[in-house]
Amino acid sequence: MGARGRGFESRHPDRARPYRPVPRSHARSSSTVKSTVETLSPTRVRLAVEVPFEELKPSLDAAYKKIGSQVRVPGFRPGKVPARVIDQRVGRAAVLEEAISDVLPRVYGKAARDAAIQPLGQPDIDVTKLEDGQALSFTAEVDVRPEITLPELDGLSVTVDDVAVSDQEVAAQLDDLRERFGTLKAVERQVRTGDFVSLDLVAVADGVEVAGGSAKGLSYEVGTGDLIDGLDDAITGKSAGDAATFTSTLQQGDNAGSDAEITATVNSVKEKELPAVDDEFAQLASEFDTVEELRDDLRARLGRVKALEQGTQARDRVLDTLLDSVEFSLPESLVKTEVDYREHEIVHSLGHEDGLLEQYLTMQGKTRDEFDAELREGAEKSVRGQLLLDAIADKTKVQIGDSELTEYLVREAARYEMPPQEFANQIVQAGNLPDLIAGVRRSKALAAVLESAVVTDQSGNAVDLSALAVAALADVPDAADSGDEPAGIDDEVEPRADIEAAGAT
Repeated sequence: MGARGRGFESRHPDRARPYRPVPRSHARSSSTVKSTVETLSPTRVRLAVEVPFEELKPSLDAAYKKIGSQVRVPGFRPGKVPARVIDQRVGRAAVLEEAISDVLPRVYGKAARDAAIQPLGQPDIDVTKLEDGQALSFTAEVDVRPEITLPELDGLSVTVDDVAVSDQEVAAQLDDLRERFGTLKAVERQVRTGDFVSLDLVAVADGVEVAGGSAKGLSYEVGTGDLIDGLDDAITGKSAGDAATFTSTLQQGDNAGSDAEITATVNSVKEKELPAVDDEFAQLASEFDTVEELRDDLRARLGRVKALEQGTQARDRVLDTLLDSVEFSLPESLVKTEVDYREHEIVHSLGHEDGLLEQYLTMQGKTRDEFDAELREGAEKSVRGQLLLDAIADKTKVQIGDSELTEYLVREAARYEMPPQEFANQIVQAGNLPDLIAGVRRSKALAAVLESAVVTDQSGNAVDLSALAVAALADVPDAADSGDEPAGIDDEVEPRADIEAAGAT
C-alpha cells in the first residue's frame, strides 16, 4: 500500500549543523526503528525508514481517541466509542491513515537527525508499505544544504570607485532645493514642458464616456508623463481655453488595455519661478547665512553619501569575490521559492490585476521567457549568497545576542514607521522570527569578512570603512547622516537589503 506526495515542514530547518555527505545506502537504527540514507545529489537525499508496528501503538491510540471524539454512535457518549465500533463505522484503514499522519513527522525528524543531515523545506514522502500488523515503511526525499569549501576569508582585496563630488553635482542639489522653494506664476502663452496646467479630462470609448473617465481642475506638470500616455504631446503648444483630442490606452478600470479618445481642455497655464541663488535664498532654505556656506554643506553631504555608497559597493564586491571563488550546487526547492517570491513581489507592485504583468513586460521590451530567465538568475545568486554566508557564520561561530536583535528590530521598525513592539509582534505572529534571526546572522558574518578586507579606490588610496560602521554596511544603512538638513536634500542611501533569500529555510 503506497501513498505519494505527503509532506510536512521540518521542525528545525534552519538549525546550524554543517551538512556532511552520507555514504550511499548507509544504514542506521535507533531503538527498533531502522533507516538508511542515500545521497541522490549534493543537495538531495532519500531516507528509507522502517517502523515496527508496535511503535505505532501510541499513535493508533491517539487516532482512535481523535476519531472517537468526532463520530456520533447511538448508545455511546462522544469519546467513549470502542475501537471495534470505530473500525466498523469508519474502517480500520482510516484509523491507520490517521496514525501514520501522527507518527511520520516524528519518525522522519529522528531519522534525519540520526543521519546527520540538515533538511531544507518539506520532504516528499512515499509510504511504500502499510499493512495492518506489519512494519510501516516509507521513503522521504528532501533537499539538504550542500557542502561548501570556504576560501580564505581574511584580507580579501577589492577596488571601489573614488569619492569625488563635482561642481555639477553640487549645482544639481542646489537646483533641487530651489525647486522646493519655487512659486507658480500664471502666464498667458502656449504650454511648455515644465509648466503647471489645470486640465479637464474626458475619456470616450466606442462613443460612450468611460465610467470614471472624467476629471475637472486636475493639476499636472507637463513633461512628467505620469498621467496619460500622449497627454504631453497633445497639450504642448496649446493655450488656456484650448482643447486637444488624442487616442491613448487606458491603464486602469474596467476598460484597462483598450483604446479611448481623450479630450484635454487647458484651463490655465502657470510656470514655476525659482529663487535666485544668493545669500537671501541660503537664509530662507537653510541655517546658513551665505550661499557659499550652503554650497559647502551640500558638498559635504554629497561626500558622506558617496562614502556610504563606496562602503556599500565594497560590501557587494566582497560578497561577489567570495561567490566567484567557490562552486556548489543549489537546492532546487530554495531556488523555486525565491523565484516565486520575486514574481509575487512584482505582481503585487503592479496591483494584482489580470494582464498587468504582460503589459509590464511589453513596456520593458521583454518576453516571458526572458523575464523568467532573469528571475531565475537573480534567485540563484540570492540563494548562493545566503548559503555561503550561512556557511561562513557556521565556520566563524557567529552568535546573535538579544541586544543585536533588538537593535535590528528598532531600526527596521523605524524604516516602516512603526512602533518597535508592534513591528516585533507582527514578525512573531507571521512566523518570520527565525528568518529574521538568520538574516541578522548572515549580515554579521559578512560584516566580519568586510572588516578584514583590503579596500582601495580607483586611485589606489586605502579606504577606511571603520568610520562607516562596517556592521551596518552588511545590512541596511538608514542614512548617511542623522543631523539636521536643509529641506529638499536627500541624504539617505538605501542599498539592497541583506542577502535576499526569502523562503530559504
